Amino acid sequence: MNPYFDARESMAAQSAGTDIPHVLETMAQRYIGANPPHGPVYRVTRKSPIRKLPNHMYGFPLEEMFPSMREGQLVYAWAKLWCGEPEEFILHLRPFGPVRLYHNAERRFGSSSEEESAGLQPLKLKVNLVKGWNHFVLELGKNSAGGAGAEFGTGNRKNKPLHFLAPSLEREGEEGWIYTEPLDRPPSRIPAAAGPEAGLKWLPQRAAAPALRDSPGVAEAGGGQDASPCPLDFLYGRRPGLAAYAWTRLVNPGIQPARIALAGTSGGPLELEWNGAAVYTSREAGRFSLELEAAPGSGDLVARSTCGEQGWGFTLRLLTPEAELTQPCRVHGYAGQWLYLGPFAQEAVPGGVSPYLGLDTVAPGADGPCFWLAGEPGAHVRPFLENELFGRWNYPLGVTLFGLLEASRQLRRPDLADYAVRHVEFAASTYAYSLWDRERFGAAGLNNQLSHVDSLDDCGSFGALSILASRVRPIKGVEQAADDIARYIMEEQDRLPDGALYRKAGVSVSMRNTMWCDDMYMSVPFLCRYAELSGDPAYVDEAARQLLLYKKYLYMPERQIMSHVFNVSEGRQSGTAWGRGNGWVFFSLAVLLAVLPAGHRDYPAVMAFYRELAEGYLRLQGRHGLWHQVLVDHESYEESSCTSMFMYGFALGVRHGWLTEPEAYARAVLKGWQGLCSRAIDRQGNLYGVCKGSSWSHSHAYYKHELGWNLNDTHGIGIVLLAGIETERMREHLRSSRE
Repeated sequence: MNPYFDARESMAAQSAGTDIPHVLETMAQRYIGANPPHGPVYRVTRKSPIRKLPNHMYGFPLEEMFPSMREGQLVYAWAKLWCGEPEEFILHLRPFGPVRLYHNAERRFGSSSEEESAGLQPLKLKVNLVKGWNHFVLELGKNSAGGAGAEFGTGNRKNKPLHFLAPSLEREGEEGWIYTEPLDRPPSRIPAAAGPEAGLKWLPQRAAAPALRDSPGVAEAGGGQDASPCPLDFLYGRRPGLAAYAWTRLVNPGIQPARIALAGTSGGPLELEWNGAAVYTSREAGRFSLELEAAPGSGDLVARSTCGEQGWGFTLRLLTPEAELTQPCRVHGYAGQWLYLGPFAQEAVPGGVSPYLGLDTVAPGADGPCFWLAGEPGAHVRPFLENELFGRWNYPLGVTLFGLLEASRQLRRPDLADYAVRHVEFAASTYAYSLWDRERFGAAGLNNQLSHVDSLDDCGSFGALSILASRVRPIKGVEQAADDIARYIMEEQDRLPDGALYRKAGVSVSMRNTMWCDDMYMSVPFLCRYAELSGDPAYVDEAARQLLLYKKYLYMPERQIMSHVFNVSEGRQSGTAWGRGNGWVFFSLAVLLAVLPAGHRDYPAVMAFYRELAEGYLRLQGRHGLWHQVLVDHESYEESSCTSMFMYGFALGVRHGWLTEPEAYARAVLKGWQGLCSRAIDRQGNLYGVCKGSSWSHSHAYYKHELGWNLNDTHGIGIVLLAGIETERMREHLRSSRE
């Protein structure tokens, strides 16, 4: 009996059966359809003492915010979090003083004095999030020892770097928390839904825009109605000799080209660009008028204003009633039409503003690096990744998208490669920005792993994929990211005295001082790809060295397989035969052998290691063609990702002549594909039986009973595609060799 679904629902039971191109197309299209390529969401983040920390929790530093706060007074902080489906979620809370947590007005936690210390580990709070908005309120006090404040937020900065949103109607769409001043008594009610900021004074205070009659920078829409101000004095102060940009979108709503008339005044030197071409230049203050030829739709209207002795800014009136101005991109939490960038020394941006209109690049401002602002000081425009998968940089997606790239080649479907490349572009093109964003705001709104690399998981797998994707077309940021990843692996990642990579630290205490066989995939493929990118064979040398060092620590010769973990603190293997951990090693060996010259000094040892493991894995294939979650326990569930990695390694070995008796391995590959299509892939292209992300244990029971499987987990989708592709290539090789 198939434990995953009825056999009639399997891919193998359909008319196309196990036809590899059909299966590849079905799985690839299902994945892309489930993860549409939505771009980042832009939100306003206000300057506030409550900000994200590097661990992606929010810090509430009450002692800094209100140094005169007295014991007995209370500060309330309020924010909301969206949840697409009901789920139990673990949030972390570290109280420094008295704290009460309310979720949708229901009290969920109250601290005791023993829990109120900055030196303690965060408390793990299970919260049942409801579908829709979840409102959180922290009640923060001061204890007799003077402790006050807290840290609160996501408990998983690697995979769930959640950001909270401002909850009031007045700040709809903004990122961050609002909070009160210290109160002598609690409010009459704890908010549980969005509403106006009535009854209490909520901070951070929004800056009041100057009256339009006092501002030289007013954009006036057609019909005489005032639109958003262009308040450069308000934003940057009076800065003679400096310049700033204002950017909007001018819309022709008709279906024919139209001439749009504009008129206005400038408070100093002014330049206007329409879709990148200069249309107006003035070296002094004064009135102006012009007409623009506008195709149907919208285009970029950019003003560069220079501050003179009398100030800067401009007014702009659209004289064509049908035309309108809109935000150049949707910025949640902002109602104005213009975005602002600056200030700049006049000659500091010789290339003009165009490199910054992609909203992925930090500009060299006169006061240091800068990015776009909304229409008031401290109202920063920031991109946030709010997709579950598309655009995310993490190691499972590295192999998922590699599978899509190879499927594109195999199926001659360039649209699949385009999707994968667009995903990489989303992340890599914002790499430099995300480093600045993290430095400026405490934690980046996207690229949370790439901008804060502290392990091989964070960089190697997706880094290798990004190099491959850049071969399809050049991608901004890939080379910079690859250079930084190579430097991290070679110079910063912790190593044992013999040079073996290991985990001195970890995201949990149990990971400290351990070596995981998973890390072969997190390092070796990247080193191989980077050697090709840089032209430096030293990185292939390092890849071979690491694989042989890992054999030294993790290989179990009596079984001819790998232990999942080597416990450095105890100096012993875990002895656990986890399927996917072994799969990562075998996959990495295949990648290395494909590029390692036969004359390389380590080639014989690497090849011998590959063949030893191949023998061990071949003996452990299950009766349905799949390998098991615990390789040596066929009562554990049939696991799809390790099955696919063993198939991939075998198929490459058959095709490249690495195996001395290829027939048995070819049969195992074909049996594995039949098993996947019959027992793990359903008719819709859904993939079952992929082990979820793991911790580790000295006991097989953890892997068998606690480490369950997920549906359509990205640890498996790409490698199943790759297994199918290499199975097809192996079959073609065998056919041609018989002819």
